[in-house]
Amino acid sequence: MPTCPAPVRRLDTAAAEELTTTAAKLLAFHGSATSPALLADLPVMCAQLSEPLRRRLRPVDTADGLFVLRGLDVDDAKLGPTPGHWSTVADAGAVWDVALLLVSTLMGTPIAWDGQQDGRFVHNIVPSPGHESEQTGASSSVLLTPHTEDAFHPGRAHLLLLCCMRNHDGIATTAASVRLTELAQADLEQLQRPVAPILPDDAYEEAQQFGGRPDPVPTLFDTPEGLTMRYDPAYTPLEGADDAWREAYGRLGEELARVSVAVSLEPGDILVVDNDIVVHGRVPFRARYDGTDRWLKRASVRVEDRPTRPAAERGEHGYGQAALTAWSA
Repeated sequence: MPTCPAPVRRLDTAAAEELTTTAAKLLAFHGSATSPALLADLPVMCAQLSEPLRRRLRPVDTADGLFVLRGLDVDDAKLGPTPGHWSTVADAGAVWDVALLLVSTLMGTPIAWDGQQDGRFVHNIVPSPGHESEQTGASSSVLLTPHTEDAFHPGRAHLLLLCCMRNHDGIATTAASVRLTELAQADLEQLQRPVAPILPDDAYEEAQQFGGRPDPVPTLFDTPEGLTMRYDPAYTPLEGADDAWREAYGRLGEELARVSVAVSLEPGDILVVDNDIVVHGRVPFRARYDGTDRWLKRASVRVEDRPTRPAAERGEHGYGQAALTAWSA
């Protein structure tokens, strides 16, 4: 897949320095990017950021459903080697955890999951030995199928942020907006029917053991903001669906492939994705496990009272998974 351009918002030198200096001060004061006190301080510190910076860090606001925030500078030598597993990252790149949390807080409320990466609010996405062929962020040798992040859960993020620490091989993240697709009205109507469930992915082992009945959910739905989507074909059992729905689902996949872009992130880039509009994935690559592999940091953001989800989602069990918020209201 050729690398395609994506909308870019550039931070000038002053804005980039303001963001990274604020992140460094927060980290120095609290001592850890995972400190509950640091998380609680995020709204206060964000309120003190300059208006020009705050404008640049507004949420996605186009039909593309994404943009790349560019202008931050990651020092590859100071970063240290790419870890072989998220659990061994420790404090590596911690200032970028805080910078990503600041950007997330300007857009909404950072969330985490009790069943993923020990409940951390910033996840480290690195290829891991033994996980090469999974449909998770730890994979490498297979195409990571385009999907809605945490599609199985009603409390999934509205926005997904991916901050590039290292990408020597120019490995592309794929993305496709449902608002750029062209589907027949009959297909739209089919996919707004709750026909098939979406199951928890392999990153949620505990949720996969949940004993409740999986509820079917709609794939597409209309909202005051436009068409939105909930989509994860790798974890959607299609065998129980009727032919008309499966055919419409297949045509949606074809349309998403047609409008897909491949974004090769540079160190310091932050890809911001509207998780209600855009599915994302990753092209296959060969991991070396020599400390130079691709390394991203990921944050999830909830935007309160956003009218992009059907009311029926409120009754879902979420496979027993609880979404955590960075601070108490």
